[in-house]
Amino acid sequence: MADVSPFGKTITTEDIVETLGFFDDWEERYRYIIDLGKQLPVMDVSLRTEDRLIAGCQSQVWIDFQIHESRFYFEVDSDAHIVRGLLGIVMSAYSAKLPQEILDFDIEAYFQSLDLVKHLSPTRGNGLRSMVARIRHIAETA
Repeated sequence: MADVSPFGKTITTEDIVETLGFFDDWEERYRYIIDLGKQLPVMDVSLRTEDRLIAGCQSQVWIDFQIHESRFYFEVDSDAHIVRGLLGIVMSAYSAKLPQEILDFDIEAYFQSLDLVKHLSPTRGNGLRSMVARIRHIAETA
C-alpha cells in the first residue's frame, strides 16, 4: 500500500492549492476535485467493512491504514465521486506522514486556503470533518 497512492508524495497540499487557484469558477474546481478522486487507488471490497466506515458522512466512506517505518499510509474509498475527490484532498495532507505531522497539520487553514467548506453542503462539510476526526484519532492512538 505504501507505494501505491500518489497523495502526500507527488500530489501535495501545495499542488492542490495551486491548481484549484487556476480555475475561475466552482464548476471547474468540482471537476478537478472529482478527477483527484479518480487518482485514488481502488480499495479492495474486502476492506469495506463496518469498522472502517466513517459515521457522519452522507455518502459511504471507508478508511483503512497501515504503518510503515512510522509513517501512516491510508487506503480510502467512497461510493460518491465528489467524496472520493475530497478524500484525495485530505490524503494529500495526511498520507505518508508521521503521527505528529498529522496532528500538527492545520487542516482548517488548508481548507480555508482552498475556499472549500463554504462550497460544500452542510452534510458534506460534516462528513469531511468526520474523515479528518477519524484520521486524527488513528494518529493519536497508534
